Amino acid sequence: MPRLTKIYTRKGDGGTTALGGGQRVPKDSPRVWAYGSVDELNSALGVALAHGLCQRLMEVLPAVQNELFHLGSDLCFVEDDKLKYKIPQIEARHVEKLEALIDELNEAVGPLDNFILPGGSVGAANLHLARTVCRRAERDVAALTREEPVGPYVMTYLNRLSDALFVMARYENKMQAVPEPLWDTHA
Repeated sequence: MPRLTKIYTRKGDGGTTALGGGQRVPKDSPRVWAYGSVDELNSALGVALAHGLCQRLMEVLPAVQNELFHLGSDLCFVEDDKLKYKIPQIEARHVEKLEALIDELNEAVGPLDNFILPGGSVGAANLHLARTVCRRAERDVAALTREEPVGPYVMTYLNRLSDALFVMARYENKMQAVPEPLWDTHA
């Protein structure tokens, strides 16, 4: 567990930041964009939790937040450094857990009859917002992978998580007895 004794270092004042292995890179490098978007996603989930969600989602989302720290750790170390440092990473088991959750919640909400608008209850709206941040993180990681490799489950996890957040938003609306706002194709 890292111990932070000093929050500011002044080393980033010139527009660079350190990766986990110590390399200095520009703060707008694709790798920093990618793990920055993952951090923003984690914060969006924190907002959803702070506003309150149904019990099942309050149980599962803290684990997802921890997994997003794994994912951030996975992204802030270049692949060669992962051999030197024992860091938490996203693994197949994390993806499988998301798939099981999607199946569980999707069974409860049933099939979609129409596209839905992001919203409904406050909790569902927050989860939809987190879903869109997750999709951006996925795009940022895709851009990074065109320049350098990332962990083998990073893209898959983000893709599955965005699906899970969509189903979680639907589930939250159902648990709050709030009708899903449907896309009106005639408006």
